[in-house]
Amino acid sequence: MRNSPSVVKPEITAPESSKRLAATNSLNTPSRSFRSPSKDVGGAISTSFSSHSSASITASVTSSSSSLGGSFKGMHLRKLSGCYECHVMTDPINGPSRDASMRATICPCPDCGEVFLRSETLELHQAISHAVSELGPEDTSRNIIEIIFQSSWLKNQTPVCKIDRILKVHNTQKAITRFEDYRDSIKMKANKLGKKHPRCVADGNELLRFYSTTCACSLGLHRSTNLCQSIKHCSVCSIIRDGFKVDELGKILTMATSGKAHDMAHASSDDEKRAMLVCRVIAGRVKKSQEAAEDFDSVTGVAGTYSNMDELFVFSPKAILPCFVVIYRSF
Repeated sequence: MRNSPSVVKPEITAPESSKRLAATNSLNTPSRSFRSPSKDVGGAISTSFSSHSSASITASVTSSSSSLGGSFKGMHLRKLSGCYECHVMTDPINGPSRDASMRATICPCPDCGEVFLRSETLELHQAISHAVSELGPEDTSRNIIEIIFQSSWLKNQTPVCKIDRILKVHNTQKAITRFEDYRDSIKMKANKLGKKHPRCVADGNELLRFYSTTCACSLGLHRSTNLCQSIKHCSVCSIIRDGFKVDELGKILTMATSGKAHDMAHASSDDEKRAMLVCRVIAGRVKKSQEAAEDFDSVTGVAGTYSNMDELFVFSPKAILPCFVVIYRSF
């Protein structure tokens, strides 16, 4: 064996050369990892290829984990997903990364868990996909809304309408803030006038009012929570999403009772599905129809059967916040 030409003597390498060689090998890992496995003298297949490839992948994952703050350390690669534009990585099992920089760039929906990159997109998603929820028979709010809805109909001897479902409106934070800011502005103006308008100073003279419109979709049916796709043709979905709109005279009419609101609404037929919106309304300083007030926030119409404020006109969409929707059919 000593004189056999098939035996190759190993070369002696200096320590400095060994370090340079190791560094060169690590840089050339992709080209070396695809080299065919060799056989040793005894015929056994060498395991250097598999061990080297495994070490390379492990080192790659470890370096990626270090660069992400350690949040994905030890995680399998196929569990990771992310956005190629913003480079946010998300684990579908454990959720988004706990890294503070990543957490600040994503906005998960608290209702369905869908992740958005901007708060504006999340708010639009919630305004359309989680706009309403049906109130069941066990909900106290449903019983209260049903009572005040049916109490003011003139033909109270026999049922004049059939309630299909009662929905709760989930207003976005933007809509709520807009309503509250308007109320605060009314309170501030009334506060400057001393004690002339104590109710306005207290809560902006907030009232519970009704607004009747039509429903062209199956809003809230079978526990659905989203608005319809044809918002331009469905009045109730348009109001819930975009708010109320003033008429050609710059006013919005609200009613004190549901019966009067139903009579004043315009519908193509009695069989058409109707939607009664139960709203919070900031009336502020109210001008009676026969009074000549210099400064006011709303005005009443002609006194009606139930109240001298059957009709109340407000001038700003910010003054109305829809809270409940009663889907019904009239007889």
